[in-house]
Amino acid sequence: MNYTKALTNPIFEIISQAGKELNLECYVIGGFVRDFLLERDFKKDIDIVAVGSGIELALKVSELLPNKPKVQVFKNYGTAMLRYKEIDIEFVGARKESYQSDSRNPIVENGTLKDDQDRRDFTINAMAFSLNSSNYGDLVDPFEGVKALENKIIKTPLDPTITYSDDPLRMMRAIRFATQLNFEIEAQSLKAITENKDRLKIISGERIVDELNKILETSKPSVGFLLLYKTGLLDLILPELTALNQVEEIEGHTHKNNFYHSLEVVDNICPNTDDVWLRWAALLHDIGKAPTKRFNKKQGWTFHGHEFLGGKMVKKIFQRLHMPLNQKMKFVQKMVVMSSRPIVLAEDIVTDSAVRRLVFDAGEDVENLMTLCEADITTKNPHKFKKYHNNFDIVRQKIVEVEEKDSVRNFQPPITGEEIMELFNLKPSREIGTLKEAVKEAILEGEIANEYEAAYDFVLKRAEKMGLKRV
Repeated sequence: MNYTKALTNPIFEIISQAGKELNLECYVIGGFVRDFLLERDFKKDIDIVAVGSGIELALKVSELLPNKPKVQVFKNYGTAMLRYKEIDIEFVGARKESYQSDSRNPIVENGTLKDDQDRRDFTINAMAFSLNSSNYGDLVDPFEGVKALENKIIKTPLDPTITYSDDPLRMMRAIRFATQLNFEIEAQSLKAITENKDRLKIISGERIVDELNKILETSKPSVGFLLLYKTGLLDLILPELTALNQVEEIEGHTHKNNFYHSLEVVDNICPNTDDVWLRWAALLHDIGKAPTKRFNKKQGWTFHGHEFLGGKMVKKIFQRLHMPLNQKMKFVQKMVVMSSRPIVLAEDIVTDSAVRRLVFDAGEDVENLMTLCEADITTKNPHKFKKYHNNFDIVRQKIVEVEEKDSVRNFQPPITGEEIMELFNLKPSREIGTLKEAVKEAILEGEIANEYEAAYDFVLKRAEKMGLKRV
């Protein structure tokens, strides 16, 4: 079939012309073709394969473009890239690959278009449109990728055991594409992933996390995480999460399955945030429950301190998977540690002082925390569901009122340590910290207003009780 209508962007004619001048066959391949056939918006990148030197083709294309964009050349990989009107275009020479068991980096040789399509990960990514004048726009589809699109199937061009063993990252990619596109992974392919799961150990944490992030950025991440669990990959990547997949019963007392609950929370939060780090917090918010689970006859099952322990576990996960150990990690930690606070508030009578403390501790992240906690309501009891949401509305309203009145979100005591030292002729000492802490507590408890005069008077009275004399 011919798809000239897919090639309306002038860049394709320019690439075609460059190929003709160099006497090189060239094709657009992979994601652009797949997304056009799926009628999806294509991501801002295009892959071009040349039967010959991809680098030469890129340089010629740059020559033919009016602004002659800079070509980035990656000689080791035989690839080159240029940017054209916000689109990244990558050029590669057609190649065939062979692999060694301890690396996903292949040994590369020059090859034909067929060789290049053989090495692609999935049939839906192995399709190409010709950019050659003799058959411009023709679809080259040796592995029935169109049929796989129609049947919503993820399958590999060659034997899946070889495909996944050669490059184990493809196992993650299969699950990610299945989640993004709402496709099924072919049974033989799913079996091969399960059988090759241990090969994932040669893949870097950064690569794994990149795929996890893409799964978390979908509208229903649970689809991907259940596939990761079913194939055994999740146990290798996040054993802290799979440890939650157990339900025990003692003397008629059971607890909920916190693994499936966590996946439900992630799905719940997705319509309300695109922030992948808040979605990470939803995924990990209960990881402290497996190691803190206890049973006693009075209370039944308890998970005391699971939030605090969960925060510590977040850091270990980020370190192990080589995730950013910066504000992003601290944000996820903070959300996990505070994940039960608004829930406790919503269960009790909502006092101004409790809300002030929540806003003070959460700071700029209080809205994110409320979003997480609302997603955490997974009860199937409609009465309880409505009650929790109504109570959260009350908490949100209280936050607005307290903020307007007391401004504690970015709270700094109205009276500084330096002023306290001057008032009582003190050097830096424990007494100053004690007085500042007392001012903070008085404001959070609503004993005094968050303003200078009230804090000044309070410090004078408290200092007198401590035996400090004003100079």
